[in-house]
Amino acid sequence: MATIVSPLKRKIIGGNFLIEETNPQEIFTPEDFNDQHKLIEQTAEDFAVQEIVSNADRIEHKDFAFSRELLKTAANLGLTAVDIPEEYGGTEMDKVSSAIIADHIAKQGSFAVTFSAHVGIGTLPFVWFGTPEQKKKYLPLLASGEWVAGYALSESSSGSDAMNARTKAVLSPDGKHYLLNGEKMWITNASFADVFVVFAKVDGEKFTAFIIERTFPGFSVGPEEHKLGIRGSSTCPLILNDCQVPVENVLGEVGKGATIAFNILNVGRFKLGAAAVGGARTCLANSIKWAKDRKAFGKSIGEFGMVREMLADIAIGIYAGEALVYRTVGMMDAATADIEKGSPDESRLIRKAIEEYAVECSIIKVWASEMFDKVVDNQVQIHGGYGFVEEYPAERAYRDSRVNRIFEGTNEINRLIISGWLLKRALSGQLPLLPAIKKLMSEVMEGPSFVEEDERKLAPQRKLIGNAKKIGLMVAGAASQKYMQQIADHQEVMGAIADIVIEVYAMDSVLARTLKLIESQGEAASAVAMAITDVYLQEGITRVEAAAKKALADVAEGDMLRTQMTLLRRFVKGDPVNVIAARDKIAARVLEAGKYAF
Repeated sequence: MATIVSPLKRKIIGGNFLIEETNPQEIFTPEDFNDQHKLIEQTAEDFAVQEIVSNADRIEHKDFAFSRELLKTAANLGLTAVDIPEEYGGTEMDKVSSAIIADHIAKQGSFAVTFSAHVGIGTLPFVWFGTPEQKKKYLPLLASGEWVAGYALSESSSGSDAMNARTKAVLSPDGKHYLLNGEKMWITNASFADVFVVFAKVDGEKFTAFIIERTFPGFSVGPEEHKLGIRGSSTCPLILNDCQVPVENVLGEVGKGATIAFNILNVGRFKLGAAAVGGARTCLANSIKWAKDRKAFGKSIGEFGMVREMLADIAIGIYAGEALVYRTVGMMDAATADIEKGSPDESRLIRKAIEEYAVECSIIKVWASEMFDKVVDNQVQIHGGYGFVEEYPAERAYRDSRVNRIFEGTNEINRLIISGWLLKRALSGQLPLLPAIKKLMSEVMEGPSFVEEDERKLAPQRKLIGNAKKIGLMVAGAASQKYMQQIADHQEVMGAIADIVIEVYAMDSVLARTLKLIESQGEAASAVAMAITDVYLQEGITRVEAAAKKALADVAEGDMLRTQMTLLRRFVKGDPVNVIAARDKIAARVLEAGKYAF
């Protein structure tokens, strides 16, 4: 079992990054990987290169028997059992290890989806909510790869609105079975999975999870969907026609299905983010090779400034994505470190600890999926006309990435979760957001005051992020004051608040990672990381400003709006950064290394 020695001296409250200055020594980064993590990383990397990438065409042509073989091979390496307790055949690794595997498996989109559906959302419901009997029956089969799992939540009328499910369950007259009727849509691994976690409403009201085996009477699978991307993964509807599910196959409690669905999605979101980072790393390697080999006007295109900008932007996205993902899973591991293994409450306490970081999981999902879309677009552009041709990897990655903004709750839904979760916790007093807003309003009403010069490393960057956090508080306060309890009805404003929060967490994580690097390696060795930080923060504050303007223009007018715009200009004020030179430094590093090199 892989474990971490957490750098955290205290358990961090979810969302706290918005109201506190981050201590770089209290975050977990890839530089903190221990020997076990590095071994897991190498094992996953080798498996992905030797078994997945080399057979990409076979996977893409829907050779599902081969996909099952690959899952068995992964199981033999311990990769499928990452979240399963040892007593049920698992390796019971920490969440850092779980993220590392998701990250390095993601070199081919279709199999990454197959793997993730089995290992994550397909298996975790059994781990967290199964009875001892259910765990004993199913988890060893799933850990070994002998059985494959699927997860069936969505319906044609209830994708993001999962609670609007129409699938119904009624108890049979003899009380031995539930009879399920309905249809589940877009189910990954559907054509070959052996067991599914399926959600239905008992008596049309009580949202409940059921364990359904493929061989149960009344269960059938519809035809494969013809998809834009991830064509080598199986996606089919599940058809339930008086499907007989033994009463002992209720997962959790009748009427408590929402708890299962939403807790599982938190893990799905941070793993999707990790996979997007891994996919971006592969795109960068492909793009570097092409930029070195492709000649135009008498030299390689990797010597052209605009191509180097695109390569640098991909590297910046990977660096930031790693900072976001591993900071978050590090907090999870720290929060679960003291939970007694094998205790009756272990699963509940682990779920509660991970749920604390629901907002961070949604941020990772949104940020990473949108980062990856920019990466694959840049990869196609670097490849030029060849990027539009099927036989080159850029085309497939471009198609495969698009679904990530829909998976695990659309990005629009996740934006509403981010802002709604923060405001809800603020109103309940769980997160001291309201006192922070009041304190900020008092400060700005008093006007500028003399403050001692900050002589710490990267002081201007620290100030910029501090001001970004103030902008988030100002906008959240102004919107809450105007709309009060009806703020959830104003989705555009909620989305703008979420965009600020997302950018603050990303900027904060990037700077914290770099400051930690400087502390351990010195400024000279961290020069490229500092260049990445400068570019990301410079452009991040521009995105924060744009989102703030959008929201404030809706919630204020006249003198109040002019006052808020004045404050906004004060907060974003700063010296410009030479992003051209910074990007060139980043591009030079990755071109020299031939891959992501941080």
